[in-house]
Amino acid sequence: MEKRKLGERGPIVSVMGLGCMGMSHGYGPASPEDDMVRLIHHAFDLGVTFFDTAECYGPYENELLAGKALKPIRDKVVIATKCGIQIQNGVQKLDARPEVIRRSIEGSLLRLQTDYIDLYYLHRVDPKVPIEEVAWVMQDLMSQGKIRGWGLSEAGVKTISRAQAVCPLAAVQSEYSMMWREPEKNIFPLLEKEGIGFVPFSPLGKGFLTGKIRPDVQFGTGDFRLNVPRFDRANLVANMQLVDFIEELAADKSKTPSQIALAWVLAQKKWIVPIPGTRRIDRLEENLGAVSVEFTPDELAELNLHLSDIPVQGDRYKGEYAKRVAE
Repeated sequence: MEKRKLGERGPIVSVMGLGCMGMSHGYGPASPEDDMVRLIHHAFDLGVTFFDTAECYGPYENELLAGKALKPIRDKVVIATKCGIQIQNGVQKLDARPEVIRRSIEGSLLRLQTDYIDLYYLHRVDPKVPIEEVAWVMQDLMSQGKIRGWGLSEAGVKTISRAQAVCPLAAVQSEYSMMWREPEKNIFPLLEKEGIGFVPFSPLGKGFLTGKIRPDVQFGTGDFRLNVPRFDRANLVANMQLVDFIEELAADKSKTPSQIALAWVLAQKKWIVPIPGTRRIDRLEENLGAVSVEFTPDELAELNLHLSDIPVQGDRYKGEYAKRVAE
């Protein structure tokens, strides 16, 4: 599989990574561990070298899974994990105090069965802790060899700029897809200027852009999409216009909607590496098929113009979660 470098300071990774979260967190009960280990190994066999997890997924179960699966191939893969969200009595709490980050990295190293983390993100910006303090801690962890690079998740231009001035970032992770293009406005120009890589999560719109989710969908217990405004029935109905458009594109290129949606993300910038997740081998293989989809410059320009004319209904988050996207 083709490789890409995550910005100027990030690692060289497969052009598409694998988000591991959904294997054990966020989409109902965890899948059997042995099945997910096999899936991760199959992804590696197909050329994937970039794997994403986080301390709070579970919590801890997802890092344990990733550690078990990746230990035999540790020297051949790039592992990203995250700190800054603690689970207290089943509730997520932002906590980016230096002492908490230092404690978190030790736990992640142990669970991931490794001596270092390739890419260590602050999962969400903690408004109680100046981002400069986080950057100083990350710089120290780098000097100790415990991490090789660091990043921010769901941070805005002001926060990224302040962090960058203290300890340069390898990557920024945020949602980005055909149905959420907000990073293009302000984030992309800053990342390009500063040489920072971009890692989009939910590049398939949390499953919506696959065309498999219809307005009458019934999500199971424990599926976080039950609490996402974008997946309210009225919004699903309104947003089918976008799915219809993607399905037309897919038919024209003899590809699947998922492949079109992922190929579109890949085509935007050479320093973008999406991390779609899945629990199924067939979906994994389908997603990786996106790397063979090509758009001419004219096709991409026309496609982007058409996307700009399709309104997307529904917020990404609600309540407390909506407040966690930093400026």
